[in-house]
Amino acid sequence: MQIYFAPLQGITDAPFRRIHAARFSGISKYFTPFISPTQNYNLTNQELNEVDPGNISGFTLVPQVIASKPELFLWAVRQLADLGYTEVNLNMGCPSGTVTAKGKGAGLLMSHTGLELFLDEIYSHSPIAVSIKTRIGWQSPDEYERLLTLLNSYPVSELIIHARTRSQFYAGSTSPETVLSLLDQCRMPLVYNGDLFTPGTCSSFLSANPQLNRVMIGRGLAANPALARTVLGGPPLEISEFRAYHDALYETYLRRFPKNAALGRMREVGKHLACCFEDAGKVLKKLRKAASLQAYEASVDALFEHPLLADPGFNPAY
Repeated sequence: MQIYFAPLQGITDAPFRRIHAARFSGISKYFTPFISPTQNYNLTNQELNEVDPGNISGFTLVPQVIASKPELFLWAVRQLADLGYTEVNLNMGCPSGTVTAKGKGAGLLMSHTGLELFLDEIYSHSPIAVSIKTRIGWQSPDEYERLLTLLNSYPVSELIIHARTRSQFYAGSTSPETVLSLLDQCRMPLVYNGDLFTPGTCSSFLSANPQLNRVMIGRGLAANPALARTVLGGPPLEISEFRAYHDALYETYLRRFPKNAALGRMREVGKHLACCFEDAGKVLKKLRKAASLQAYEASVDALFEHPLLADPGFNPAY
C-alpha cells in the first residue's frame, strides 16, 4: 500500500513537509501545493523555495503545477526537470472560483476539446513523467467515463482521482462507486482521494476495496500526522509525540516568518490538529480567534489537556 500526502494550500509547505517526514513514517510521496507560472514565465520566490532540492531530505517530493496554457505548464516542467525532478503533477482538480475562472485546475474539465488539446501538447513535449490529479467531473459523476477514456489515450504516469465533482467543492458525499466502477478500464496506476479522514475510516475503506493499492490523504493527515503509519500497521498517535510535533512546527514558523504570519499559519494547522481531541470545540473557537501568540499558546496548552479520540483524524464538522 502506498499513501501520498495531498497538497494543502497554506499548510503543507516546505517546513511542514520536512518536520512531518522526520517524525512520522508511512508516506510514499509528498506533493507541493500548486505552483502557477506567470504569463511572463516566472515563479515566485516562495514557489522556488517550495521546490528547492535543498529542502528535501529523506522523502520523495512531487511538484504540482497549475496552468491554463500548455506552453506555461511545459516551461515550468522544464525548470523542474533542470532541478532534478523526474515527475510533475498536473492540477486539474482545484475547484476555487478564482482558479477555474482562468481555465486552471478543475476549469480544464469544462471543455473536453480544450482539455484534449492541452494534453496533446504536454504529453508530446514533456521531458519528464506527468501525473494528473483531477475530479470525477465538472458538474456530474456521469462525466467521469468520458474523462477516463480521454486520459487513457495518454502516458499518464499516475491518475489521482478526488471522488467529487467540481460543483461539490469539498462538500457533500464523495462518489467512490464512480471511480471503482471503471477501475478495470483505467490503463494507468490509479490513486484514490477523498474523505479518508481517520485510521478507522481508511482501514475500513481499504479492506472493502482491496483492489486499491494507492491512496492520497490530505485533511486526515493534516489532523493526525501518524495516520499513514497507523494504517500501515504501526503504532497509533501518542500525545507526547503529537505535542512535540506541534511545537516543532510552531518554533520553525516563528524563526522563519514574521510573528503575524507565523500565527496565521499555526491557526490553520491548529484547527486541523484540534480535530484529534475529545470535546475540543470550545478550545478550537479560542484557537481560531487567537489574535496574539500568547492567546494562541494558551489555547494550545488547553487543547493538549484533552484526551485524544480513539480514532483521531479530521472532523469536517469542525
